[in-house]
Amino acid sequence: MDGGTVAASSSTPSPDHMRLLVKVARMYHERGVRQPEIAAHLHMSQPRVSRLLKEAVDRGVVRTVVVSPEGVHAELEDALIERYGLRDVLVVEVESAVSDVIPALAAATATYLDATLATGDVIGVSSWSATLLESVNVMRARTSTTAQEVVQVIGGAGSPEVQLHATRLTSRLAELTGAQPVFAPSAALVGSRELRDLLWREPAMAEAMRAWSRITVALLGIGTLAPSPLLRRSGNAITAADQTQLTKLGAVGDVCARYFDATGNLVDAPFNDRIIGIDPDHLRAVDRRIGVAGGPDKVAAIRGAVAGGWINTLITDAEVARQLLRD
Repeated sequence: MDGGTVAASSSTPSPDHMRLLVKVARMYHERGVRQPEIAAHLHMSQPRVSRLLKEAVDRGVVRTVVVSPEGVHAELEDALIERYGLRDVLVVEVESAVSDVIPALAAATATYLDATLATGDVIGVSSWSATLLESVNVMRARTSTTAQEVVQVIGGAGSPEVQLHATRLTSRLAELTGAQPVFAPSAALVGSRELRDLLWREPAMAEAMRAWSRITVALLGIGTLAPSPLLRRSGNAITAADQTQLTKLGAVGDVCARYFDATGNLVDAPFNDRIIGIDPDHLRAVDRRIGVAGGPDKVAAIRGAVAGGWINTLITDAEVARQLLRD
């Protein structure tokens, strides 16, 4: 056994051995000298150089530091995961002069889905999210099938001039992933509980409802009490009177028209029994629930969504991330 091996195994290496560790480590890590060249220069075997480099790491002579480039917010992501018990977080940079966060969120969502969708996934998607629609618009087509079905998780029918957005979101995502689209051919909010019950028995709607139990990935927008322009134009938005009632109930936001308070608890909204959409228990049972939302007006809604377990993966912007950690 050579002297280097004896020294490496000792709990208190000699100063000469430590100097050798530093010399080898600096040649390799600072000067970029390859291991065979180090071995030739120091007249030792390459396996011994490899052992010395490993020992330098084990003894703390070499420490790895990961430096995030500008626009990458790994520390914010890790802090949000720890603070809220999330499964994953993706934080994007939005230029301070830009008021519209949708393009940045959409690009990040498209990239995230491209990297994380798995063969056989059943994707549930909320119908009336402008951010999700833009995400699909910028998403690349996959070269092989990566999903079985793409299922609307809330009624996708609305006024003709905007219904095509909900239809395109589902059909385009299915096309990109090689999946079969499953539509929920109803308004998201109907006039009465009796009408809801009748629509549930329609064959096409019943098929969508059966598909909800198969969903493995839910792609969800997060709304505030004020309906988005797209939702308002669709005819599925809640009324001003409903907004007033929700405010009194302490609601701060919604996922799939299920409104919750600041702690994430479902509120007893006056229209809960008129919603055509996945029920809270089925939604929370989905393994991966990806919420995509950003902008200062969404902070309270996003906090409620993560606190209540409506989502377990968050894609948002850096300023919202800071607010969620600050409060």
